[in-house]
Amino acid sequence: MHHANRRTFLKQSGAAAVAGWAALQFGTGTSRAYQANERVRVALIGCGGQGSNLGGMFGALKQNVEMVAVCDPDTARREKARQAFGAARAESDFRKLLDDKSLDAVIVATPDHWHAPAAIMACDAGKHVYVEKPCAHNIQEGRLLVQAARRNKVVVQHGTQSRSNPMVADAVQMLREGVIGDVFLARAWDVQRRGNIGHKQPSAVPSGVDYDQWVGPAEMVPFQENRFHYNWHWWFNFGTGDTGNDGAHELDIARWGLGVETHPSSVVAIGGKYFQDDDQQFPDTQTAIFEYPGDGAVGHRKQLIWELRLWSGNYPYNVDSGIEFHGPKGRLFVSKRGKLELLGEKNERITDPKPRQAVSLPVAGHQLDFVDAIRNNRSPNAEIAIGHLSASLCHLANIASRTGTAIQFDPATETVKDNPAATALLGRKYREGGHWAIPQV
Repeated sequence: MHHANRRTFLKQSGAAAVAGWAALQFGTGTSRAYQANERVRVALIGCGGQGSNLGGMFGALKQNVEMVAVCDPDTARREKARQAFGAARAESDFRKLLDDKSLDAVIVATPDHWHAPAAIMACDAGKHVYVEKPCAHNIQEGRLLVQAARRNKVVVQHGTQSRSNPMVADAVQMLREGVIGDVFLARAWDVQRRGNIGHKQPSAVPSGVDYDQWVGPAEMVPFQENRFHYNWHWWFNFGTGDTGNDGAHELDIARWGLGVETHPSSVVAIGGKYFQDDDQQFPDTQTAIFEYPGDGAVGHRKQLIWELRLWSGNYPYNVDSGIEFHGPKGRLFVSKRGKLELLGEKNERITDPKPRQAVSLPVAGHQLDFVDAIRNNRSPNAEIAIGHLSASLCHLANIASRTGTAIQFDPATETVKDNPAATALLGRKYREGGHWAIPQV
């Protein structure tokens, strides 16, 4: 096993180059120099639950950030956010914000179908971007977002905040140091009880909502209560299911710990709606397996197993989400909930596990890491090419589930072999007649 030292680990975890992707190599970030006492001017796009949460986190960085504007097609939501964050502006159409030359960065916390289109437009307007997970609704849009970040030399941070979690970073460092030997397998899970969204019919658009703006470049469908605020997660047109929602975090940590810096080559998945009788389109039960063959030699192959159960409160390790890493010398478990356990080769518990060389992250906090990366012209901890690789696992699991087929994936070209149904889901259908936010290939 090739063990990375501390410097190499930090370089890989913060700015790892993606093998075979010459067009997507990491850029240098911002070209503008910031004064030591100059605050980064930020706007929030998307004022729902997570958007409001992020707005509060960024707003708390008062010495580093000035929250100047908010944007949401729901009048009540954007006005509530404007007042909460003391923003001077509130808009329904984020294009008006992108035209503001004094704006430095945007937070994209919209529904999934808007993540990449809004982030790409922000990059092309010269803005730095903090984009919620998953960074795109599909693999094709994720690639376009990475290219937009490179083309415009801006900082784009993915909202997988475990990349800035010292405990998780220490766990990955221990794996790099060989604490369980070569890491051959990771098992990640999302186990929780999700609610039933019922069976609904189209109805009138609520007062104060610009529904046309909310749908944006996605296929236009009539307004329906159970595919609007938050429940959009469970519809193919707008969301990525809970694999793309909560699972994006666990799959990112699993890929990080495995030490793989490319896409998998093979994906299989089974599952469906085992529990909820409602309108949700995504599975409430899913098991997916990803294989990274390396060069094919014994000792170089790796496997990632993903488990989704949205009808249970019986958690592995008594935690709803976590990751196990397996090697010939032991097993390491870590969860973003603050749990860590290490077992040795004979299943003995290792007390108070720590890496030989502790990891020193650039700054404390994922949002501050983004701001610091802008100021210091560096890659953030969850740089967008890292985010794209991890988000693509969510998409590949969903594609395999929806098509009921095994996926043979080319990591270099991001194409599927001999599978037209799966190939069609690498991108998406956009609104008939076109839309100003449809990303251009």
